[in-house]
Amino acid sequence: MNTNIYRRIVDSQWFQSTIIFSILAAGVIVGIETYGDAVKEWLPLLHGLDYAILFIFTVEAIIKIAAEGNRPLNYFKDPWNIFDFLIVIVCWMSVFLPNINAGFVAVFRLARILRVLRLVTALPQLKMLVDAMLKSIPSMGYVSILLFLLFYIYGVLGVFMFGENNPVHFKDLQTSLITLFQITTLEGWADIMYINVFGCDHPQWGSEFCPSPVASGVGAIIYFISFVLIGTMIVLNLFIGVIMNSMDEVATEQKMEELASAKTAGGAPSLNHDISRLQIQLKEMQNQLLFIGHRIEREEEDRRG
Repeated sequence: MNTNIYRRIVDSQWFQSTIIFSILAAGVIVGIETYGDAVKEWLPLLHGLDYAILFIFTVEAIIKIAAEGNRPLNYFKDPWNIFDFLIVIVCWMSVFLPNINAGFVAVFRLARILRVLRLVTALPQLKMLVDAMLKSIPSMGYVSILLFLLFYIYGVLGVFMFGENNPVHFKDLQTSLITLFQITTLEGWADIMYINVFGCDHPQWGSEFCPSPVASGVGAIIYFISFVLIGTMIVLNLFIGVIMNSMDEVATEQKMEELASAKTAGGAPSLNHDISRLQIQLKEMQNQLLFIGHRIEREEEDRRG
């Protein structure tokens, strides 16, 4: 077959739909097999369907490699293709190597479960989300440092302020940090606050383990509400902001790649391409204006200081 034929097959809608359906079916089959003896009589059918899905994934990999023509190694330049290929190889190893030790069985089972993640590669929208999350990791590192400092400061304060009254939640630093993590989930944080506001011997809000009751009053209210506002409402939302910014960058890069591929194909850019180019330029100008605005604000603050 001609390379263009393989490329048309890969880009066709029916091919993409078949792969998406196979991925969903693989996930359903793995889920059904978790019921054990309840589906014992269906196991031969499930195994047959599993082999059929594995064959479809194998054919998909072969067609995508053939679509690269004289440069089949280009298939492996995409990390997602490497992920798909490794899952297919590991699953075939489980077929041809049935008498292996228990450790490798766990690896093969994990590979079968991870096939559901191939839905990310099949749906461009999901792929863009994952790419945005990976792209935001460096920026999220700085936000994580800020969050760690916040946890550490409040953790130490919690031990000093509430360790005597509430050793269940603030006995030492590690216990205090775990309690603060629970508070960030907004799960039962009010009960913990009231234990320290009224003391662990309070008939309604008291704790079962109460060696030395000490009511902190307003100090506990300020401590917990300020941590919820800063830790949950502000710092954690920074993660969302970083990811959203990365999504904009990934979307911009994808549009640039589409424009570049259109020019490479030799066709004149269409009106949609011109609009996309203008949107990209407008986005870049907005980012530059924001940067200049922040720099001017910092310079004014320095002059005032």
